[in-house]
Amino acid sequence: MRLTFLGADHEVTGSCHMLETCKKVILVDCGMEQGPDIYENQEIPVNPADIDYVLLTHAHIDHSGLLPLLYKRGFKGTIFSTYATSDLCEVMLRDSAHIQEFEAEWRNRKAKRAGKPEYVPLYTIADADGASKLFCGCPYGERIHLADGIDIRFTDVGHLLGSACIEVWLQEDGVEKKLVFSGDIGNLHQPILKDPTHVETADYVLIESTYGDRSHGPKPDYVKELTRIIQETFDRGGNVVIPSFAVGRTQEMLYFLREIKAKKLIHGHDGFKVYVDSPLAVQATTIFNKNMYDCFDEETLALVKKGINPISFPGLSLSITSDESKMINFDDEPKVILSASGMCEAGRIRHHLKHNLWRQESTVLFVGYQAVGTLGRSLVEGANEVKLFGEPVEVKAHIEVLAGISGHADKEGLISWIQGFRTKPQRVFVVHGEDQVCDTFAACLHEEYGFTTTAPYTGEIWDLATNSRIAEGNQERIVKEQRKNAKAGMTVYDRLVETGKRLMRLIDQCKGWTNKDIAKLADQIQALCDKWEK
Repeated sequence: MRLTFLGADHEVTGSCHMLETCKKVILVDCGMEQGPDIYENQEIPVNPADIDYVLLTHAHIDHSGLLPLLYKRGFKGTIFSTYATSDLCEVMLRDSAHIQEFEAEWRNRKAKRAGKPEYVPLYTIADADGASKLFCGCPYGERIHLADGIDIRFTDVGHLLGSACIEVWLQEDGVEKKLVFSGDIGNLHQPILKDPTHVETADYVLIESTYGDRSHGPKPDYVKELTRIIQETFDRGGNVVIPSFAVGRTQEMLYFLREIKAKKLIHGHDGFKVYVDSPLAVQATTIFNKNMYDCFDEETLALVKKGINPISFPGLSLSITSDESKMINFDDEPKVILSASGMCEAGRIRHHLKHNLWRQESTVLFVGYQAVGTLGRSLVEGANEVKLFGEPVEVKAHIEVLAGISGHADKEGLISWIQGFRTKPQRVFVVHGEDQVCDTFAACLHEEYGFTTTAPYTGEIWDLATNSRIAEGNQERIVKEQRKNAKAGMTVYDRLVETGKRLMRLIDQCKGWTNKDIAKLADQIQALCDKWEK
């Protein structure tokens, strides 16, 4: 029973953990890092083809975004998730691949003119489609037999449509242990989704700590605050631009905007337009409706039963094509624009920022967490100038934050969830938080609440049977030059090296083949070498 920490350790994004037990290799999450790296993540230390299962807590890209790359490198096992997560990943992974292919095309136009090497996307839409075919949807609350000695269960934690903590029961060599992977724990009393469900027993718990050092404070009146921001901005003649994650946060904002429209709270701008500029958000909204009875809270379902669509209203326009997106900025009337990505790192939001950041009449409203190093974080922290598409843009727009509107539980919410266990786990691993936050939240749980805690670093390995550390994690920070190179992307030569590594993994698997098949592969490799050797 070995647990290896591979991602989101002393960092917020890139969640990934590997469990080796009962002759099976299991990944829990396989996420993409977003924003700058602080620590060099440990590579998955096994051949992806040897991974049997992936257990996915939810669909956000920092938990699911490297599944297509895993597939590309040879993983052909089964990905277990809730039904809603499976539905969301089908569109979100394709969207992620599309963004990468589009970025590669844009970079290569510039690279060709500059005589630089070709940029290759991390994975393609075909890889995303291949990974999507490996999903197995599961209901909430049902204990599922995975393999001899391994059972799992998905429990709703209210963070995102379909999000779950994952309970894992293990029995190996006469030893029984239970792990709970929290995933991302939801905030209390958020619109649309249910509150997090508590789990009662565990030997080991991995808990996120995104807001482990701060409180959201008293719950604000979201509708009242949003009404104020819209009214003031429209009265100035500006636009309200909301960088918003296409899945989850966009639907929440539509929920509030529907209420504002229904109650006629905006004066002098009757029938104001709201644009959702994201094909992904449109698809996600359909998936929200499909999964409403499993995931919506009682208040939202009550609206549905009255025949009211909780996330639609007159004046709402859905922009799908790039031409429709461009036309938004030719509309001179004050309007609300919701566009992805939520941290302003990619996507159509950057075009809307380019058209509005320099306008003192407009408002950019942030409604979610902004990771360190992202454009969104820079704007929230008061940047006077930013770069968009290689050009400097002066920041004159009003920058607002809708306080408390977060899909993540705050410090009090996390403590409430961990205290829901009837007896204290043998150990609590604190992950998925900024560098210092992991340490301070682990210290808080230990010193104030009596939990045995560890804040692991990437590469750290634990023997769960004996509750002992087998290997230390990597605490060396990435220097700036390494970070720059990491963001430069994959060149064609890098792709060739990756292909060579895949070939070596294939050769390692040949030991059990027949002599005839091994000889055939050797002849093919020799012929390829003869062709290209000069």
